[in-house]
Amino acid sequence: MLKFLIVIAVVVLLVLWAVATYNGLIKLRNLVQEAWRQIDVELKRRHDLIPNLVETVKGYAAHERGTLEDVMKARSAAMAGGISNPADQAQSENVLTQALGRLFAVAEAYPDLKANQNFLALQQELSATEDRIAAGRRYYNANVRELNTKVESVPSNVVAGAAKIGKAEYFEAEQTAREAPSVSFGTPGPTLGAPGAPSQLPPSPSPGGPAGPQDTPR
Repeated sequence: MLKFLIVIAVVVLLVLWAVATYNGLIKLRNLVQEAWRQIDVELKRRHDLIPNLVETVKGYAAHERGTLEDVMKARSAAMAGGISNPADQAQSENVLTQALGRLFAVAEAYPDLKANQNFLALQQELSATEDRIAAGRRYYNANVRELNTKVESVPSNVVAGAAKIGKAEYFEAEQTAREAPSVSFGTPGPTLGAPGAPSQLPPSPSPGGPAGPQDTPR
């Protein structure tokens, strides 16, 4: 009788452990999904800002057509419906970040553009969005790391396998795209994603009369 009770107690403990482990895995999976949705919202905000930014630059530097087209092509690729996982999305976003870096490098040669209030406002909003994406990426990757550790560790991997809970993918920025595009036009410094960009470009006259006063560099 005592042995029977011991067996029953062991079975009950195993069941309780399995239930607790399963619930913990589900919670982590939900946190990963929620964190990704937050990143997705900020990515869509970023994508929505870019057309207005390109149109503003076009008004002052229309002949920089190649750079402007590169940005819009990268934006379209990042918004493509065929992207189904964070790794592919990260790769597309990195290409877009590099294209934006080249766009800001071009803007350095146009003082009237740098003083345009709409351009400055768009830059600031884009920079704030990039900061939120970076914060969201850290939170998302932290949850992915914890989930993947549970999925791979013994004995929780047994429950994960039985429940078909697999590893999640990280959302990583490439080394060349880890900084948000610079929004400062003060002291010259390295510009993100602009290797080989020309050091000087011919100035372009403002299309709509004199520009406003130059803003103080940040």
